[in-house]
Amino acid sequence: MAMSVLRTFTRNMATAAKINNVVVIGGGLMGSGIAQVAAATGHNVTLVEMNDALVEKAVGGIRKSLERVAKKQFKDDAAKGSQFVEGTLAKINGVTKPEAAVQDADLVVEAIVERMDVKHQLFTKLDGAAPAHTIFASNTSSLSIAEIGSVTKRQDRFGGLHFFNPVPVMKLLEIIRTDRTSDETFQALQGFGQRLGKACITCKDTPGFVVNRLLVPYMAEAIRLLERGDASARDIDTAMKLGAGYPMGPIELTDYVGLDTTNNILQGWHEKFPDSPLFVPIKTLQQLVSEGKLGVKSGEGFYSYKK
Repeated sequence: MAMSVLRTFTRNMATAAKINNVVVIGGGLMGSGIAQVAAATGHNVTLVEMNDALVEKAVGGIRKSLERVAKKQFKDDAAKGSQFVEGTLAKINGVTKPEAAVQDADLVVEAIVERMDVKHQLFTKLDGAAPAHTIFASNTSSLSIAEIGSVTKRQDRFGGLHFFNPVPVMKLLEIIRTDRTSDETFQALQGFGQRLGKACITCKDTPGFVVNRLLVPYMAEAIRLLERGDASARDIDTAMKLGAGYPMGPIELTDYVGLDTTNNILQGWHEKFPDSPLFVPIKTLQQLVSEGKLGVKSGEGFYSYKK
């Protein structure tokens, strides 16, 4: 019995240890953050974007982020800080052709736009190009992992890795397994998350997983309070910071997450669960999105961030 348990543990750890070559599809905030932490923990990383300009932008952003880390961690040794930055960047290769990028991949992490049709197109292409052993994972914050992976022939090697922004700072990693995800794949994803230094939790393939399932309805109800005129945005945020001890109020948080992202999540959940009052779309949110007021990233949302 003991030998059987030991063999199982050893086999699982061996599976986890196979993740050395990581491909990240998408070089936005999430994708570049994932690439950074993977490279900083010794993985060979290929970062894929749509064109050379976006690759350059993503790698440049990673450099700036690493330099900030180096200033804190190696403040008394500039040489070591520089070595850390350059050593990490040397582990990252930026490219523009996803099918070619995945040919030596142990793990592919998708971090592109939150649209099911676009994700389906991507994974259909990658499924035919990647080796049989390659594990696919999505960083989606709201879409069904099983539905994303349904277009592939490797649903046993498909799971969710939901990171949080900013990835180099936020410790949590939600690991999602579907009904088809194999034990070996799940163990490999757990091993990968632990090697990144993340605190890993496990969740079934449910809408929003754990954090967003709790967070998005909270943010939505705050916007409804504002929409009804029950309280001002500033007072709602002050109430939750001083009354509940939250570091950021729900309206501020929505601006930080992105009004478009929040709206898309609500819309997608409403389409799947039309009878749930938690997921009813909000007119005020939709209006601001239509006006291009997306929050911090656009310079204005519920609050103005223009200098």
